[in-house]
Amino acid sequence: MSGTQSWALQKAVFSALTGDALLLALLGGAHIHDRVPADATLPYVTLGDGVWRDWSTSTETGAMHDMRLHIWVRDGGRRRVRDISDALHACLHDQSLSLESGVLINLRFTQAQILTDPDGETWHGIVSFRAVTDAT
Repeated sequence: MSGTQSWALQKAVFSALTGDALLLALLGGAHIHDRVPADATLPYVTLGDGVWRDWSTSTETGAMHDMRLHIWVRDGGRRRVRDISDALHACLHDQSLSLESGVLINLRFTQAQILTDPDGETWHGIVSFRAVTDAT
């Protein structure tokens, strides 16, 4: 198994997020990053680290993917993190995204967490999803 399905899933998730009007309104624009630019302004969402593993059957080649999205805000505190988290959930949970390689079987929200950043001014949300893909 390769990371091909994982990369296809990341691209589909990024496309869904950057095309979601509610999320973009909450962020004040398309502030969704794989790698945060030096001049990025808060709030924004980053695509976090992920894990994928074999999820094949005797007849199908598949993968299970755990992925995290990170929310970074200053103004609005926990409430704003929750609002953005809800928008991420609405945009991705149980949605049928088209992949360049393979087929998305399901995409499910698994958990969310809110933390205070060590700087004392920034709120950090972590929203986790699990996806299953089929190579065919």
